Amino acid sequence: MFTGIIEALGTVVATAADGTNRQFTVQSPFASELKIDQSVAHDGVCLTVVAVDEAAGTHVVTAIAETLRVTNLGQWAPGRKINLERCLAANGRFDGHIVQGHVDATAECVGIEDQNGSWIFRFRHAPGPGRVTVEKGSICINGTSLTCFESTDDAFAVAIIPYTYEHTGFHQLRVGEVVNLEFDIVGKYVAKLLGR
Repeated sequence: MFTGIIEALGTVVATAADGTNRQFTVQSPFASELKIDQSVAHDGVCLTVVAVDEAAGTHVVTAIAETLRVTNLGQWAPGRKINLERCLAANGRFDGHIVQGHVDATAECVGIEDQNGSWIFRFRHAPGPGRVTVEKGSICINGTSLTCFESTDDAFAVAIIPYTYEHTGFHQLRVGEVVNLEFDIVGKYVAKLLGR
């Protein structure tokens, strides 16, 4: 389980096809602390560490075809910065919201507004069962726990403070780019119980 509080920015240094799967080699500040079989959220996608190179400060993860289909990982190329979060420690603080690392959908960034001290990012996604946002509710964008507003069936906005802007991938996000979304797990269960 994750909380959506980004630990570090990693850099994709290599990608390679492996049958229908794709392997990603990622450089990060905590690569030497990782162990094989450990789960790490990469832009909100929970992936298993399959190799670690302590000397190079890198780790390798594998994405299966289904993961590539429902996320933006297929667009990753060397040089891309990605948000990284290790699983929540049992004695850790729960600073964000419940994040599973299971991406529900992708969304397109349709607007960025500089507020002279913060930024408003607007996103549009395909509507569907369980794809529920509510005013002042939680949303996970590329692994980052955020509060949404201007919520509709297929769109919402989030406000980004300078710290989040600088320490996550939001500073490189541009209009037209695709992000990973994980909708709030409580909202998904409520939607299912209500038959939405």
